[in-house]
Amino acid sequence: MPFLNTNNTRLFYRLEGRDGLPVLVLSHSLGCDHGMWEPQMPDFLQHFQVLRYDTRGHGASDVPPGDYTIEQLGRDVLGLADALNLRSFSVCGLSMGGAVGQWLALNASDRLKSLILANTSARFGTPEIWEARINAVRQGGIKAIVDAVMPRFFPPEMLEQNDPQVHSTRSVLLGTDPNGYIRCCAAVRDVDHRSLLGRIKAPTLVIGGDRDPSTPWVENGEVLAREIAGAKALILPAAHLSNLARPRSFTTAVLEFLQPEPAHADPLPMGMGVRRDVLGDEHVNRAMNATTDFTRDFQSLITPYVWGTIWTRPGLDRRTRRLLALTTMSALGRWEEFRLHVRAGLLRGLEPCDLKEMLLQVAVYAGVPAANTGFHIANEEIEKKHAQS
Repeated sequence: MPFLNTNNTRLFYRLEGRDGLPVLVLSHSLGCDHGMWEPQMPDFLQHFQVLRYDTRGHGASDVPPGDYTIEQLGRDVLGLADALNLRSFSVCGLSMGGAVGQWLALNASDRLKSLILANTSARFGTPEIWEARINAVRQGGIKAIVDAVMPRFFPPEMLEQNDPQVHSTRSVLLGTDPNGYIRCCAAVRDVDHRSLLGRIKAPTLVIGGDRDPSTPWVENGEVLAREIAGAKALILPAAHLSNLARPRSFTTAVLEFLQPEPAHADPLPMGMGVRRDVLGDEHVNRAMNATTDFTRDFQSLITPYVWGTIWTRPGLDRRTRRLLALTTMSALGRWEEFRLHVRAGLLRGLEPCDLKEMLLQVAVYAGVPAANTGFHIANEEIEKKHAQS
């Protein structure tokens, strides 16, 4: 199991993704664990090596005695990063994790590349509010607060619709060690970065929820966005756990913030790399070798604009873009291109079940004849691939 001892505490962590990619550290909310970031992981791993961990007192990490401080929680992150040889990294923290991110930006600015502060604050309410919650948990355990916390985590429609994220989060909350929860409440209770925000120099994105009763935008996110120089702001239609209520919007916002397109970026080499990844070297080399004076301008058009501009956008993953391209080609009867993308897709992540579902969708919305031809071509390419295996 991936555990590391740092600051006299054994922490559970998961370091995922390819070596050499930029590192993104994800820090979770009070009462959650590293699993709250699961909706973001498939997309984040396309671009980053991602470090998730259970904050002390939560999940599989230890529950050392005594009230915790944000400094301790921040030093836990630095200890993990040092042990894993992660010299520089970006941080995305939500709620308590956002307070940890602020501490890192203030005290380890040489390590921090960028900062995402989601549904968090420089000062979380009054000490009296936190003392009341601490006393409730001390007397009745986590179950004493769960029914009050869940409507703060999620908007009413998610609670009413029996959303799986609600059930998973509730289970994690109920499974949190009461002592660990109380000791982290003390850390959040004592946070006050209000007078220090102007010292944060890392590029910062502040995300809030317009229905967040825990950290309402005006008193919390708006303050962060105003006081941190150059900070960008985004308000999502969500309650406190905005990454779970609006996972695609949250993920896209983070990726677009961390990977802004440089004004001087040349989409041609970027597009050529994506084109080779999607279609394969053999096809691209053949197309480039067949280029003539007559077709050269067309090749110069599609590589930077199709592959370097659209296919590189972070809002859709590569699999989704493949399926959308195949759907459009089959609906329009572009069968030569359809066969090419089917063949390339089967070699690079698509499975026969993906093609079947896509073509059934085509049958309903673009007509049975188009789907019939598509099934015939796809079946031929599947059989060819099996014969070559």
